[in-house]
Amino acid sequence: MTARRVEPELDLLLAHKEEVAAGVVVMSLRHRDGDDVPAWEPGAHVDLVLRPDLVRQYSLCGDPADRSELRLAVLHEPNGRGGSGHVHDRLRAGDEVRVRGPRNHFALVEAKRYLFVAGGIGITPILPMVAAADALGADWRLLYGGRTRASMAFLDHLTREYGERVDVRPQDETGLLDLDPLLAEPDPDTAVYCCGPESLLAAVEQRCAHWPSGALHVERFAPKPESGDVGPFEVELARSGRTLLVPPDRPILDVVEDAGVGVLWSCREGTCGTCETVVLDGVPDHRDSLLTEAEREAGDTMMICVSRARGTRLVLDL
Repeated sequence: MTARRVEPELDLLLAHKEEVAAGVVVMSLRHRDGDDVPAWEPGAHVDLVLRPDLVRQYSLCGDPADRSELRLAVLHEPNGRGGSGHVHDRLRAGDEVRVRGPRNHFALVEAKRYLFVAGGIGITPILPMVAAADALGADWRLLYGGRTRASMAFLDHLTREYGERVDVRPQDETGLLDLDPLLAEPDPDTAVYCCGPESLLAAVEQRCAHWPSGALHVERFAPKPESGDVGPFEVELARSGRTLLVPPDRPILDVVEDAGVGVLWSCREGTCGTCETVVLDGVPDHRDSLLTEAEREAGDTMMICVSRARGTRLVLDL
């Protein structure tokens, strides 16, 4: 039996918490003794271990050059799964918060031009990207939508710092974001970054379907709707010398853990990347919200919390 691996965790002080928009708070997390926080780059997120049974992922929205703190914004979702409610209602300045990460599956690639599209709290990972692109002198534009101006975090900062490069479109004033003028014609020199609700992501993905491969980069806060075969299959664990049957109603991760093989995990939804596992043989049925199309086609890693097999057998490096 393999002992369960434990991902390193860090206890940080909630130094400051304030509401920056309707239903959105920003938290500043620091070391009690003033040490540097972990390094990160635009697009990164951390896990907040709010309780042993309540782990949630939130994007970092501060300045990567400022190693004194980690800043993140959290939208209160009354009908959510409890993470945002815990942050809004229970955490207070002076509390300790356990953090895992940072991790980055939404990194800013080098490009001649950038188009950023943010919906609501999706502005969080986009904010440091905009700052990085501007510091590089790149040609960039941000289309930022939300329900109302009052609900749109960092709005004053963005319009003050960047002026006309930021196109603000509150839904109650202008309706849904008009994506066609920006995305109708593919531009091989433009990298498109989008974060927000599933309806926005799906609309952007649809319009970028004819763009060059790799031009579009998205990050989801919830699992992408997926469909496919849900039949049973076998997984061979190459390092553990075990072969396990994965039934139709259970994920690989659960079956592997039940067999006593330790695997790192966090979200169990295919959105955080913690359980990414090397595939040695077989074809994965990817159902995560992280891997690019090129990475899916390569098929050499998979998120075992949600993905399955296209066939009857997989061999994993576990």
